[in-house]
Amino acid sequence: MEVEIVASLAGLAGLAIGLTTGFAVRVSERAQRTRVPAAPAGTLPPGVASVLSVLRSSAVVVDGEDRVLRASSAARAYGLVSGDRLVVDEVLAMTRLVRRDGEIRETEIQVGPMSVRSRADGRWFAVRVAPLGSHGLVLVLAEDLTDMHRTEAIRRDFVANVSHELKTPVGALSLLAETVEGAADDPEAVRRFAGRMQYESVRLNNLVQDLMTLSRVQGQEPLPDMKAVALDDVMVEALERCQFKASAKEIELASGGEEDLRVRADQELLVTALRNLVDNAVAYSPERTRVVVSARRCDDRQVEINVTDQGIGIPDTEIGRIFERFYRVDPARSRQTGGTGLGLAIVKHVTGKHGGDVTVWSKEGHGSTFTIRLPLLDAPSRPRPAAAESPHNTAREAEQ
Repeated sequence: MEVEIVASLAGLAGLAIGLTTGFAVRVSERAQRTRVPAAPAGTLPPGVASVLSVLRSSAVVVDGEDRVLRASSAARAYGLVSGDRLVVDEVLAMTRLVRRDGEIRETEIQVGPMSVRSRADGRWFAVRVAPLGSHGLVLVLAEDLTDMHRTEAIRRDFVANVSHELKTPVGALSLLAETVEGAADDPEAVRRFAGRMQYESVRLNNLVQDLMTLSRVQGQEPLPDMKAVALDDVMVEALERCQFKASAKEIELASGGEEDLRVRADQELLVTALRNLVDNAVAYSPERTRVVVSARRCDDRQVEINVTDQGIGIPDTEIGRIFERFYRVDPARSRQTGGTGLGLAIVKHVTGKHGGDVTVWSKEGHGSTFTIRLPLLDAPSRPRPAAAESPHNTAREAEQ
């Protein structure tokens, strides 16, 4: 009897435990379903928004009806999204294909300017489109490639320009060599052609030197030979290097301004930049005119060097481009004077490398003034003697 009672109690206990366990499992499943509901269509899955917020790429999430659920500020700023719609047809077509077959797709696109103030060539993007979850959501990632495309375009233009510039003197030398060989019995012709060959070789050497200088100053590496430099010495040396060309046109070179101004600089590069400005002034000035180089303190932190000429001036429409490599306002005149088209680009990069800048004022028919501004190294200064006392035999005080 006791055995039957114990067996009955054990059976009841087992039934109670089973019922309790089943109830606990059902309660647990219901709680889990309450905590993690399936993401309904038209909403982002949990955690996706947090992930998108830290992505460097422009990110856009599109639902099954092509509505934009989320878009980064960059995607809107670049013109990929307007309101709740993708406005780039090529990207919209890709999202529909990805939604249909679930395959990831990639391409490069160009988005045109959204306003007249945007760059005329628009922006380039590497676009990757992938499915996101199982509710028809699609993720669009766009990486801005504009700077890379722009750099590549500059590189191609530079190579093309260098090739073109090298072709002219090299071709001339080859042709002149053949001519000299054919005129071996005519000493006068040989002398004439030899002089022309010398001119072309100098032009070729100048181009190579300018390319080497430009390559040195347009990189990111700091200049290794920076030291305290007196602007007096820089001006004297630059004017001396230009004296021969100026004398050939009876152009007077004058110097003036304040003395004892010093900057921290690579002296050879600074002389090269100033010589390029004086060379340009001489090349584009009529005979028997004047080119003035002067230095003065702007304030306690900056000094400026001005190069003023009485030349032909620069049209207003061209001023914004004169510091571009190989750009010439008057190509025919520049080739006649032997210019490489790199002088002003070198000036721009040299001054930038020294923490300064270069600007220009010009009026057609009245001349130009180029101004280099550099950080001042120290303070004391006194007025410079009249231009007539300068080493360049000038007769009037420097013009400001």
